[in-house]
Amino acid sequence: MTGIRSYFIDESGDGVLFDSRGRSQLSRSGCLQNFYLGLADVQDADALTTDLEQLRATLLADPYFRDVPSMQPGAGKTALFFHAKDDVPEVRREVFRLLLVHDIRFLAEVTSMAGVLSYVQQRNRHDASYRYHPNELYDHMTRRLLKTKLHKEDRYRVVFARRGSSGRAQALTNAIEAARARFCTEHGIASLAEIDVVSAAPALHGGLQAVDYFLWSLQRLFERGEDRYLAYIWPKVSLVHDVDDTRGKPYGVYYTRQKPPSAASIEGRLRI
Repeated sequence: MTGIRSYFIDESGDGVLFDSRGRSQLSRSGCLQNFYLGLADVQDADALTTDLEQLRATLLADPYFRDVPSMQPGAGKTALFFHAKDDVPEVRREVFRLLLVHDIRFLAEVTSMAGVLSYVQQRNRHDASYRYHPNELYDHMTRRLLKTKLHKEDRYRVVFARRGSSGRAQALTNAIEAARARFCTEHGIASLAEIDVVSAAPALHGGLQAVDYFLWSLQRLFERGEDRYLAYIWPKVSLVHDVDDTRGKPYGVYYTRQKPPSAASIEGRLRI
């Protein structure tokens, strides 16, 4: 064991299945067809935050970006922190370049919302009192994501991007402890590491901004079939688990550093 390790976790997609009338939203225009939960394992979190702050200051001072709406102080976007969906392409390029020079390892779990809907409908047939909530999916994916990541160090700091009420911190702590207990049961390796769980705004942590960029790249591949962004930063990716691509194995597909995904490799999966 070697000390403290910092993990930064965020999601892409909200996990919402139904509208106020109980109708599926998956066919709604713009609705993501998958839910993504990602983790950035950052070696020097403070250095990453400092470098991102310096980069943002440099870009904001550049006359080239003077009239870009997302970079105006009142917009609450790039002027405050980097967010791939809001940042213009020229800014994204600079952020990607910076991420590549930092010691970061990215992991993610991807699940099909159609698969989640099928599970919910099946469960409702057996238990009429069951009611799905997006937090259920988030917590389940958290347990998957962290199952093998909490047993090597003396202490972990797990920073989640703030979502929902502050009461979620305890639920996330419970999900983390469940992941650790499951690993111990399956592998016989117990962990006594101290785990600090923090819910924070992305503007305060470069690690959260980094995981957002990785998730955006992953989403572009799975939702649009665009693989160039993820391919560019793939050297920083350790593992992506596609839970619902069961064409080959019932447990899905694991993409690794040596086996990256591509638009071609997930083509059939997009129709799941």
